[in-house]
Amino acid sequence: MQLNGLIYSLSKELKLLIGVFLIVLSVGFYTGLSFVNETTSIKVNGIVENYLGNENDEDAIVMKFKKSPKEMLSIVHSHILSMSIIFFLVGLILSITHLPRSLKLFLMIEPFFSVLFTFGGLYFLWKEILWVKYVVMISGAVMTLSFSIAILIILWQLIRKHNYS
Repeated sequence: MQLNGLIYSLSKELKLLIGVFLIVLSVGFYTGLSFVNETTSIKVNGIVENYLGNENDEDAIVMKFKKSPKEMLSIVHSHILSMSIIFFLVGLILSITHLPRSLKLFLMIEPFFSVLFTFGGLYFLWKEILWVKYVVMISGAVMTLSFSIAILIILWQLIRKHNYS
């Protein structure tokens, strides 16, 4: 076996550790998306309503109020920090996969921009700059797509037999 620094050459134990980590991380990530679906119905107006409230809608089934400054700072702070760590770890693992350099670099770096646009956008939305709701929606979708593609590539390369010659 040739040790080339790629994911293929890792020991079975390290591959198992990475695989289990990525599966558990994905459960957490997609559970968070399920929460987003519950609170916003993954609709632009649902995002606005979740952060700015719906007190003026007399027909609202569930009454929502504008988030407080403390709530918004907590949401933005905790998500930017935790998502940065998540994407740093996924990026480190992705760095040892066998992919075209440009695709690998995109999947490693793009999620950091999406995190800033998504959660920074939520803050600006809360400040009632309403057009950023589209930035939040698009960047959140791109972040989720990048995460999903990266995880699938890594898991595929962990289980795939590789010809070392």
